[in-house]
Parts: sequence; structure tokens; C-alpha cells
Amino acid sequence: MRLNLSILIPLLAIGFILSITAGVSLGSASIPFSTVWSIVGNKLHAGTFPVTWSGGQESIVWDVRFPRVVLAALVGAGLAVTGAVLQALTRNPLADPHLLGVSSGAAFGAILALLHTGLILGLLTVPLFAFAGALVATAAVGLTTRLTRSRSADRLVLSGVAVAFVFTALGNLLIFLGDPRAANTVVFWMLGGLGLAQWQHLVYPAGILLFCLALLLPKTRELNALAMGDETAVTLGIAVTQFRLLLFVVTALLTGVMVAFSGAIGFVGLMVPHFVRLIVGGDNVRVVPLSATFGALTLIWADIVARMIMAPEDMPIGIVTGLVGGVAFILILRKGRGVD
Repeated sequence: MRLNLSILIPLLAIGFILSITAGVSLGSASIPFSTVWSIVGNKLHAGTFPVTWSGGQESIVWDVRFPRVVLAALVGAGLAVTGAVLQALTRNPLADPHLLGVSSGAAFGAILALLHTGLILGLLTVPLFAFAGALVATAAVGLTTRLTRSRSADRLVLSGVAVAFVFTALGNLLIFLGDPRAANTVVFWMLGGLGLAQWQHLVYPAGILLFCLALLLPKTRELNALAMGDETAVTLGIAVTQFRLLLFVVTALLTGVMVAFSGAIGFVGLMVPHFVRLIVGGDNVRVVPLSATFGALTLIWADIVARMIMAPEDMPIGIVTGLVGGVAFILILRKGRGVD
């Protein structure tokens, strides 16, 4: 099934508005849609609507749920774009930041900052350490592939899985050696969660996402060429080694920052690009930006489910994406679509 962009874009715009509204409205204490937007309107321009809501409702909408929905959209978009780029870069439909060990490296860096170094660089400490961990993990995958003298896409994923196990083990070691009281919080964070979202912190993931998209979107045609093979890319005048290095660094940066603010959330980077290709084809000029959009929508709804399924407790969002993504991937494999 292929959808025309003239139909798809309006549908996505409507879907975004409805998803944001639902994300802010639904929860253990539901708030009417009209009240949600009245509160938002008054926050943006005081006195726009007469106040008919309580102070508690206003705090839930503006201080708790709205920044959480925004963070869900940013993280979902970032992970989905990373997955789309890595799949084209490695010419392997199974590639994503989780399977290639990038998320595990980022989690290791974040755990190191949270439990052992402290916020030595202020609020930027965890994102910077996570980026460094993601970059080291990416380099480790490349080194492992080089040492095994294999350039096949399958071997690259296997190298990623091996690196992921190593960094997961190292992260667990850091937790074991750290303060037991703080370790419980870190373990919950590793399962994925958006409960600590605050307006003043959103500038970091938002800024990095926009920066990375500004670098990646103009390069989508070159990414198409690279996905067809190095020889094709070279004949089109692309400096393959430098271009591949740029893509690895950008995806490591994007993954590291998103993991720092949300924990390790799997399957978004794997499943969303597959779904996008099913509806718009394999052209990365469309796949990359639409992966960002669908990734944002996916994580907003995953967070809604995580908040409501065990209300008033929050289920870690990584559990929801893992369950849904795993089942969906099995169905795709059963139909023999999207992974060939």
C-alpha cells in the first residue's frame, strides 16, 4: 500500500493534534480536551479563556503532562530517524540503535555519570557522557567488524549484538558497584521512562534533534546512493568513508542524547522505518522525515498506554515498546514483508 503525500501530510497533522491532546488529557486523572487547550491557551496568552479549572488541573496539564508529551515526541522522532539512517547506512533492515549496541553504549555512559561521576558538567553531564558512550560503542562495532574481516550486513548486526551485550554487562557492573539507593532509580530509568520531563530540560533534546535533522535531511539522496552500495555511491561523487563517518557520529549523538533523557527504549528505531517504507516506499528523501513524524506519534501513544495500563502507577515505556514492537515484528516476518 502506497499513500500519496498530499493525503498523508494532512492526516499526520490531524493525528498529531489528536495525539498531543490525548496525551495531555488521558491518565489516572482525566481532563476534558476543551480544558486542556484552554489551559494551554492561557499559558501562551494570559486571559484568552475564562478560568473554569482548578490549580491542580492546570499543574497536571502544563507542568506534568505537556512536557512529557513533548519529550515523547522528541525521543520517538530521534530514535526512528536513527533507525532509518542506520538501516540505509548498513544496508540491513534489522539495524537500529538498540541492536547495533549504540543504545547500550549510551546507557553505559549515562549510568557512569549518574552513579559515579556526578553532574560534574551540570545538566549537560548525562547527555555528554551518553553521547560519548554511544560513540565508543559505534567505534567498537566498526572495529569488531574490521577484526573479523567481514563487511556483510549480517555480520555488522552480529557485531552490534555482541557489543550491546558487552556494554550492557559493563552498565550492570557500574550499577552493582554504585550506591544501592541510587541504583534502584537507575534500573527503573534503564527500562525507559518520561516521568522526569521538565520544560527547562527539553531544550537539549529539541536542539540536538533539530541540529541532526538539519544535517541529515539534505543528505537523504546521498543516503539513497549509499544504500545501493559503495561502488554506486563513489560513481556519484560521494566520499564514502567520510560520509559514513559523519552518519555514524550524527546517529551516535542523536541516540546518546535521547537515551540520556528517556532511558533505553527499544524497537522504535527498528519498527517505525519498516512501517514508513510500507506506505511510502524506500526513498530516504521521504523515509527519514516521515520516520521522525511516525516515531513521535508512536512514542506518544506508547506513553499513554504506559500511564494508563497500571494507573496510577507508570509502567516503564520500554516494556510497552518492547512488547508491541516484538509482536509487530513477528507478524511482519510471518507475512514475509518489510525485511527482505
